[in-house]
Amino acid sequence: MPADIPDAPLDLSGKLLIAMPGMGDPRFDRSVVFMCAHSGDGAMGLIVNKPARDVKFADLLQQLSIDGAPEAKAPRIHFGGPVEHARGFVLHSADYKASKSTLRIDDRFGMTATLDVLEDIAHGSGPKSSLLALGYSGWGPGQLENEISANGWLIGDSSADLVFSADNGGKWSAALGSLGIDPISLSAAAGRA
Repeated sequence: MPADIPDAPLDLSGKLLIAMPGMGDPRFDRSVVFMCAHSGDGAMGLIVNKPARDVKFADLLQQLSIDGAPEAKAPRIHFGGPVEHARGFVLHSADYKASKSTLRIDDRFGMTATLDVLEDIAHGSGPKSSLLALGYSGWGPGQLENEISANGWLIGDSSADLVFSADNGGKWSAALGSLGIDPISLSAAAGRA
């Protein structure tokens, strides 16, 4: 008899979590979360479709004493999740790397949480595509896997077009559509066969 081979650990880094209707946590209602890191120690992601409407990039630069050029391409600012609201994370295209502080997620995406990326964006030398998230979404060991098993999340492939799209209102439907799912067909009630 062959020896039991343990299941490979689930790694969702670079994937999208798409909130199911009725998942039970209003903070994640119709959320699309880009997963920055996932291991046996837990998971970390950024909500990419919930804009922080009351925060302006120019005001943030002023608070941080960063001089910005008038032609600076301001990233859209989002609510990244319920953990550490005062902390900022820049999810960006892989063309940008800030010394040792950039987490390379895959060959398309990176994430930087230090001031140098904001300075570079303000001076026009930042990444080609980016969004700034205030706060993040975090899960302890096994927590995310349990939420997925309880039908709280669908898992989808990410694309730069979807993640960096200015159409925040359409990202949830677009993410579902990439899985071949019509949002109207989803039920808020989970069942067991």
